[in-house]
Amino acid sequence: MSKDTGFSITSAERYSLALYELSNESNLLTQIEEQCLSILGLINSSRDFKNLIKDPTTKQDDLFKITTSISENYKFETLLKNFLNFLIQKRRFFFLERILKSFIEICSKKRGELKAELKSAKELSNDEITRITEELTKNFSSKIKLNYKYDKSLIGGLVLQVGSTMVDASIKNKLQQIENRMIEA
Repeated sequence: MSKDTGFSITSAERYSLALYELSNESNLLTQIEEQCLSILGLINSSRDFKNLIKDPTTKQDDLFKITTSISENYKFETLLKNFLNFLIQKRRFFFLERILKSFIEICSKKRGELKAELKSAKELSNDEITRITEELTKNFSSKIKLNYKYDKSLIGGLVLQVGSTMVDASIKNKLQQIENRMIEA
């Protein structure tokens, strides 16, 4: 791991924890979390915005103007607007996506949620996803925050990871196991 990567992860965790504590003290946690999800959605949907964040040549004044405009359009809480401006001022806006993702994870952990990843070879309906989430909640005795992805490369079956527990019941995995046994023989 490079020195820069370690620094950015540590920085992101510190800034996201600070945002969590400020939001919690101000009784704005739910609103700030929703607004952070909006920013993450904007980062994922707008290549221009993502490039703007990552571009080290963007002037601070331009970033201040853009975040002010976005804050007004999305009706962000003053706390979040000030936090974004603080990141710009401290030249940490480059880490915005990582900081916000870390903040969302902190909120989830504080609510006692477990993070789960589900990939399936067939497209699941909302009812099926809800039933799987409820079943996992019962089995793990904890609220589950499920991240679902359709992955046609699995051929059939599904892959589920809850915390450090992983269940790979995909045909792709079974074929890989057969191939490995054939190579060893």
